[in-house]
Amino acid sequence: MIKILENPLYYLDNFHRVLEWIGERYSDLLTAEEAAFIARFPLLPQPSRSLFVRMVMRKGCLFRASKLVYAEVGDTHAAALPLLALGWIENDPLLTIEQLFDLLLKPEIGAVFRLSLHEKGARKAEQLAALRAEYAGQFRFSAWYERSGDHLYHVVGKPLCDRLRLIFFGNFTQDWTEFVLSDLGVYKYEKVEFSASSRGFRNRRDIDDYLALQRCRERFNDNEPAAEVLRELAASALDNDWLASRREKLLFQIAQHLEKCRDWDAAFDAYSRCAYPGARVRAIRVLEKSGREALAFEWLSGAWQAPEGEAERQHLLRIAPRLRRKLGHAKLAATPAATVPRVDLSLPPPPAPCYVEAVVRDHLSSADAPVYYVENALINSLFGLLCWGAVFKAIPGAFFHPFHRGPADLHSADFQRRRAAEFDACLAELDSDKYRRTIRANYASKAGLQSPFVSWEVLDEALLALALDCIPAAHLRKWFERILLDIKANRSGFPDLIQFWPAEKRYRMIEVKGPGDRLQDSQKRWLDYCARHDMPVSVCYLQWSGAGA
Repeated sequence: MIKILENPLYYLDNFHRVLEWIGERYSDLLTAEEAAFIARFPLLPQPSRSLFVRMVMRKGCLFRASKLVYAEVGDTHAAALPLLALGWIENDPLLTIEQLFDLLLKPEIGAVFRLSLHEKGARKAEQLAALRAEYAGQFRFSAWYERSGDHLYHVVGKPLCDRLRLIFFGNFTQDWTEFVLSDLGVYKYEKVEFSASSRGFRNRRDIDDYLALQRCRERFNDNEPAAEVLRELAASALDNDWLASRREKLLFQIAQHLEKCRDWDAAFDAYSRCAYPGARVRAIRVLEKSGREALAFEWLSGAWQAPEGEAERQHLLRIAPRLRRKLGHAKLAATPAATVPRVDLSLPPPPAPCYVEAVVRDHLSSADAPVYYVENALINSLFGLLCWGAVFKAIPGAFFHPFHRGPADLHSADFQRRRAAEFDACLAELDSDKYRRTIRANYASKAGLQSPFVSWEVLDEALLALALDCIPAAHLRKWFERILLDIKANRSGFPDLIQFWPAEKRYRMIEVKGPGDRLQDSQKRWLDYCARHDMPVSVCYLQWSGAGA
């Protein structure tokens, strides 16, 4: 049961916790402004601290005092005075008409602009469009709305607090709600032992580089010209592998945008300078689309010498025959795919909309051979439970705050190498029955903890028992080894269903395709891998009986 927070100042305590954490671990990285804020904030009266944190944790930077009514704050304007004196907030700021409309209710807009009865009935967007040209400047809130009887505050210190949040979490994805959800028991995290030196940023340059990348991302998302964003990206020289990978991902996304716009030269230039997985094969496709088949074949030949992974090799095999045909080269013999058994089903359509996987599951399942819809969840969960200790090993740069769902370097190329001994020890347990004890022990002791692999909502006691009894350890080893080769690519693509025969201690995995569905590339790779290692897999093609009759 989710508990109710009894402490009315829970959010303020959490904010203090962040400041103390940063002060202990990042003092040498802070600007003078950030250090001064951390030193001064605890000295403010509690109502002022509460008011500031309430505003910081809410969306936006502009707040009306009448909307900031909290028992622990009391008189809002009185609480604001120390914040105003420090310059952390501004009273009665300049506003555009767009900002004003975000703050006012429709009746207030009608009163401020003396709208007619007909104009009052229009939507806010229509009212704004009609007034925008006449009120193009900026005016203070009190000038816009003389009779409001209200104060408006602009949180000048919001960007500073966003930087502190970045320093604490190491990203802008997580926010202050992580504390609340943890306190409420919605999310529970593994307790990782890390020293005071464990931190996500090594130096101030790392922080500034992250902020620069974030500005580029925001500019791209705001549809600023791609060429301008690319120029700013090109100017960044990053010596942090983690930040460099973020830069490459953004460069890849911009290249994709240019490709969709059919700006072939710019797209090829961006892809050719990008080290993100998949960029090289997209560069080849852009060359092919733009009619430069000879250069595309040259790039393909170079890629074929050292494919970056199974996914790229699969794409190259698909592109090569087309290019060879266009260039008049001899046709090469195709590499035969492993044979995967096919199951064809014709069933009546369900009375209500339903997943095709659930239809096939219910049709095939029986008391002595139950079928579960697990997709990627089961094998990833078994991997996560067996290798829990390796995944959550406290190594430098992996964990640096209490709210990690998994290690920060999970998708790094050297993730497995940095924990090679630990993963080797985990997989060695598959040589005896020890792996069963480890998986069961972690299932019990880690229940509900956030994990990048374990799907607690799918894996119950019955499914776990069947999996451990019916899936050979040798098959688990093969799956786990492939996951570790490329976690990002290989943790998905598993067949949808798994069927168990407990009496015979065997299983089979079934990929389900409904009418018109085709196998995805990641699914083809897993099916081929399983078939080549003599694992029981099949593809079930479902058609609705009576369709078209």
